[in-house]
Amino acid sequence: MSTIPRPIRRIAVSALTLAALLSLGCSSSTPSAATGTPVVSAATAPQVVAAKDPFWAMYKSAHEWAPDVIAIRLSQRSLEGYKNAAGKAGIWEAAFGSPSLRQYRLYTYAVADAPPDIFKGVKAGLPMSWGGESRDAMAVDLASFNVDSDAAYQTASANAAGWLKSNPGKELTALELGQTYKFAGPVWYSQWGTKGSGYSTLVDANTGKVLNHK
Repeated sequence: MSTIPRPIRRIAVSALTLAALLSLGCSSSTPSAATGTPVVSAATAPQVVAAKDPFWAMYKSAHEWAPDVIAIRLSQRSLEGYKNAAGKAGIWEAAFGSPSLRQYRLYTYAVADAPPDIFKGVKAGLPMSWGGESRDAMAVDLASFNVDSDAAYQTASANAAGWLKSNPGKELTALELGQTYKFAGPVWYSQWGTKGSGYSTLVDANTGKVLNHK
């Protein structure tokens, strides 16, 4: 049976998590004299963005690498100096696989530079060996990817409102798009806190409806 390499396994939704989950330019920053941490001017800084436009920019680049490319996962990441909020992020990361090449690549889209590893726009990682799709990390049906991350977040946070009220200060720790055998199409997974003591919600990426929560 084909297995997904560790980086893909990390981004694919695990069977346990999926029981509740799917149960898979120039920067406007300048270094701080004291810490070296970028200090972003609110007046000139790029803004955090929802997922769909970055995804399609990454997909275009991935399609140039391999015409048979499939999307496996799309995840929110953090960019130093920018605060992710309301389903928008400073960096989005996508995993794409090529069945013919038996390889996958991670792509990122960043709103600003953060040297030495992060650069504004699309950046492709090195191709890695890949065993192909699995039940918990299927190709995302792009025709059903209609709900953007900010809309999914709004629905998920409304669903989690009671838990968030009882657990003030809990941050969103995961926001990602994936697809498994358990659902007919892609879903958005949102998680606050930890898997063991947090709250997670699944939102249908086609209809925008809540499918599951924990």
